Amino acid sequence: MVRIEVLPWNEARALAVPIRFSVFVEEQGVPLEMELDQADADALHAVAFDDGEAVGTGRLLPDGRIGRMAVLKAWRGRGIGGQILQRLMDRARERGDREVVLAAQVSASAFYRAHGFTEQGPEYLEAGIRHRDMRRRL
Repeated sequence: MVRIEVLPWNEARALAVPIRFSVFVEEQGVPLEMELDQADADALHAVAFDDGEAVGTGRLLPDGRIGRMAVLKAWRGRGIGGQILQRLMDRARERGDREVVLAAQVSASAFYRAHGFTEQGPEYLEAGIRHRDMRRRL
């Protein structure tokens, strides 16, 4: 059974960094200095646990931006990413945000569309990966 906890960075860091390193740095080749940033300290971090093991993460910034969505390869395709995304949207709604936005990797656009997001603007490169901004009203 998957459990999602929303934590401040000081509690989430040790759990989220290994997941983000595995997915973004090792799998996708994102430079480590781009992956970790000062925004983490101000964000809420959702961490997904399966049988006590941290297997996925995502963050919600104070401006309503969702990002750093990552699920370890062995746990993909089980709906964990959707649960993380939903929990972050719930938190945004609870604090009064009217919409959430994100920079989706183009390869993940269908996932976000399935969760009610729509594309905004043209594609662009970030860390050598094609992205497109997406948003959803809450």
